[in-house]
Parts: sequence; C-alpha cells; structure tokens
Amino acid sequence: MRNFVRRYSKLLFVSLVFGGLLALPWVAEEVLGPGTAQAKITEGDALPQGAYVPLDPAHPQVRAAMAVQDQYTPSLMAAPDVVGTATGLTAEGQPAILVFARRQVIPGSLPAALDGVPVVVQVTGEFVSMKPPAGGTTTVNPKSRFARPVPIGVSTGNIGECSAGTIGARVKDGGNVYALSNNHVYALENLAPPGSLVLQPGRYDTGCAADTNDEIGTLASFVSIVFSTSASNIVDAAIALSSTGQLGNATPTGGYGTPNSTTTPAALNAAVQKYGRTTKLTKGTITGIHATVNVGYGSSGTARFVEQIIVSAGKPFIKAGDSGSLLVTDPGLNPVGLLFAGTSSGTAIANPIAAVLSSFSVTIDGQP
Repeated sequence: MRNFVRRYSKLLFVSLVFGGLLALPWVAEEVLGPGTAQAKITEGDALPQGAYVPLDPAHPQVRAAMAVQDQYTPSLMAAPDVVGTATGLTAEGQPAILVFARRQVIPGSLPAALDGVPVVVQVTGEFVSMKPPAGGTTTVNPKSRFARPVPIGVSTGNIGECSAGTIGARVKDGGNVYALSNNHVYALENLAPPGSLVLQPGRYDTGCAADTNDEIGTLASFVSIVFSTSASNIVDAAIALSSTGQLGNATPTGGYGTPNSTTTPAALNAAVQKYGRTTKLTKGTITGIHATVNVGYGSSGTARFVEQIIVSAGKPFIKAGDSGSLLVTDPGLNPVGLLFAGTSSGTAIANPIAAVLSSFSVTIDGQP
C-alpha cells in the first residue's frame, strides 16, 4: 500500500507542507514590539547598484537580514495563513524578510518592517503534495532508458520502489565515482538497505517493472532524514556507487552540458538552471536564501530543513520527478544546490551543494 500511495501521490518528489504551524496563535505583540536581534540594517555597507545584481550572502546587510529573520520566524510562522519565511530582496534590491502566505492577509496584520528590515509578503497559495506528471514524449525523453554510460538529469530510482527521480551529478572521492540524487529517491526515506540496486530509468517509467538490466549502481551512502518539525535537516541526499562505464557526467542533448567541478554559494538574484527528468531544462532566479521550511514526505511524516535555497521562475522550475536535479549557475555551470522539494506552482527548494558534497566527502566530477 505504501508504494501505491507514493507512486500515485508524489512520484518521489516532496512538496512543502507547513500545516502544523498554521494552527498556532498569532502573537502580534511579539512581532511588532521591540526585537532582540543583534544585527540590524544600517546606512553603511552600500549595496551593489540595480535590483537584479546578484547579492552575495556574505554582504553585511544580507547577514543582518538573516539574523532578523531568525529572530522573528517563530512568531511570523504562528500568524494565520503564513506558511514560510526566507531572506530575499525587495523590488528595489534591498535585503528583506520574505513572508509566504497561502492567501491575502488582512491589511496591517503583518509588520511592514522588523528591526529596520523590510517585510515582503508573497501570496504563494497552499503547499500541497505533488501528483505524478502527465505522460508524453519529446525529442529527448529524460524518462527513457539511455545507452550506457547514461547522462545526468534523467530518470532514476531504487529497485525497491515503483517511483522515479533524477540523477543530479556524477561525483567522485578519488578512487570511485557515484551517482548523486536525493535520499528519498535512492534511499527511500531511510528505508532502503545499503547495496540495493539503483536503476536508470526509475521503475515508475518502466511500468513498475524491476529489471536488473537497468542497474547503474548500488546504494552506497545516504544522510538520514530526521522526521520532526523541530529538526535541523540540511540535506536530502544519497549516492550510489557506479562507474564511468555506467554513468556519464553531462546532460542529454538540449541540456546545459557538463557542470563545473567548482561549486559556488547561493546568491540572491543569481540566475540558475537545472535539467531534470520531468521538466528538462528550466531557468530561474534565486529569490530566497537561509530558508527554514517544513517538508512533507507523505506517510513518512514532516521534516524541517534549514539553510535552504529558494528558486523562482516565470513557469514551474520543477515538477514531480525532478527531485535530485543539480542546480547550477547560468552561465558558468557552477553547482549551487541539490533540488529536492517544491510547491504545486513550481517554486523550488534546494539543499546547499557544499553541505551535500561534504556529507559524503566527494566532489563534482565535471569540468575542471
């Protein structure tokens, strides 16, 4: 029954769920009253000119906004219809606290600023579990079985479940190479045994057939997900031991190609792209960093993640089945994050890539 529900409700792609926090009472005095955050926005430390200039998270004003966000997130999340927070930018390019709401909030019910940091309310709607993507084929179909070595950015999964996600990248530790994806794609939310077969394509794309001829590797390691809204998960990641004969390091034709081996931290307003099993090549912008989100994993429960990256685009950046896609800069192809969750409208959430790679002591096997 678990596989049936997972197959037809989320296709190994999790969506953001904040339901448990919505029932908390709104304490206006705590948010609107004097704050205790130590960092504040000041007139010094001039920002780069232009609303669309990438803004490094190390900038003093960005750090100050993140500190204020940390201070007030518990109270903001307790407000009716508030479903999340992050550090982002105003339309003029000033650091701000982003407050995500499922519907229009009552005017005046949320502060216009907190400790000198502007508050920007964005109506995102409900965050719901994703449904399986519609069928259909394209010139290059990432759901297909590829000749070996298989490209990155295509369908993959653990043999133990009829589901599918995306191969994010080929990574290496000096002597071995591995396929990188999410825990919920390769380790089945902590439940898959080490050494279990990893396939390309994932079984969801083969009519649920479990064909050992589709093997590209075996589950080598994963970071356990703590299913609790008081947890501090940072990554949803796993690696499968593979070989250069089974796994390539570039996307299929029409993708961005081979990622750079050099990673880079997420910067607000930075242009990014990804190639994934369902939506193929999509381009977007990093609109939030330092995000704290509760992510729903169906019957496994809800897990809180911190230090996450938010990506937005004019159309859905990711859909069900894109879990595990590598987020890279556009241009430059420097890895920024590992995508794992999102909303029904296509807003995406990524783990910081440095934390992912350090968890396994590996590096991206890409362009030097």
